[in-house]
Amino acid sequence: MEPIISYSGLEISLAELILGAALMLLGALIAITFTRKGGARMDAYLGDMNKQHAELQGRLSQYSEDAAKREANLQDNLNLRLDQVTQNVGKSLSETQERSSQNLKALHERLALIDRAQKNIETLSREVSGLQSILSNKQSRGAFGEKQMQDLIENFLPPNAYSFQETLSNGKRVDALIHLPGDQGHVAVDSKFPMESWRRLAGAETDADKLTAAREFRRDITIHIKAIAEKYLIFGETYEIALMFLPSEAIYAELHTNFSDLVEKGFVQKVMIVSPTTFMATLHTMRAVMKDAAMREQAHIIQKEVGVLADDVRRLSERTTKLQTHFKQASKDVDDILISSSKITGRADKIGQLDLPTPKNSDLHDD
Repeated sequence: MEPIISYSGLEISLAELILGAALMLLGALIAITFTRKGGARMDAYLGDMNKQHAELQGRLSQYSEDAAKREANLQDNLNLRLDQVTQNVGKSLSETQERSSQNLKALHERLALIDRAQKNIETLSREVSGLQSILSNKQSRGAFGEKQMQDLIENFLPPNAYSFQETLSNGKRVDALIHLPGDQGHVAVDSKFPMESWRRLAGAETDADKLTAAREFRRDITIHIKAIAEKYLIFGETYEIALMFLPSEAIYAELHTNFSDLVEKGFVQKVMIVSPTTFMATLHTMRAVMKDAAMREQAHIIQKEVGVLADDVRRLSERTTKLQTHFKQASKDVDDILISSSKITGRADKIGQLDLPTPKNSDLHDD
């Protein structure tokens, strides 16, 4: 049982308190029974017991008041702690809700980005599928490479510097002709796309498959080089070098990395293999050559116009000299006129200064 009295470290429970009171009463009865002494002594003893009982009752009251105060203090502390905990919990819940709102907002933004990326991926997937379907067909693949080549030519050269699908004197039709200035001829450009053999080469896993695919790739490139050299290199009509356009940088890199002998064979047969990047550089060079030739062609016209301009300047100088002579003669005439005017003015002044006799009245009447 819990103690109801605590004083100076001594704790007394209710059972102990009742037991002590019973023992005191029992001792009193025993004392009365065994001693059987006089009434005065009994009265004194009973007075002591009443006094002790009163003290015990006062202590119990004091202990009850102390317990009530401690209970009130405990209740106040509990209420204060509960208020603090409530405030902390409310603040934590508010902060958690705010963080959750921010996280949800960020999550929505990321989901929106993911949706846009998913749409882009779907669009790209459709485009890749379309491109794959184009590249899977040999005729479509050839048209794709030819269109890429034409776009590059149109972007880098003036319209009068090229023509597409031109028929040569031998009856062969070339994909593009680039017209060089002067008597240099026309550069023939033919687009080739050996994608099937290159795919087999890239996807070969065993050494035997790689060897077979490399042999097929080498055969295809050799056939293309030979066909271009035979069809499009015509003395006096086309330029001495023709171009084979490969619309894939990967195939061009594979060719230069592992089949450099084919590149040298192309040089020997006057066929230069170009990729989109190297073809752009080649077109830049051709455009510079065309611009330089146009400037040299215009130089004769400029020289002629400068000669005509020099004649005009010479005639202007002669006419200016004649006009200067006229100005000098007019200035001399003006000076002579001024001299004559000065002389006339001087003579008039002299005449005005003469002292003439005044005529008489008779003379006036005679007249």
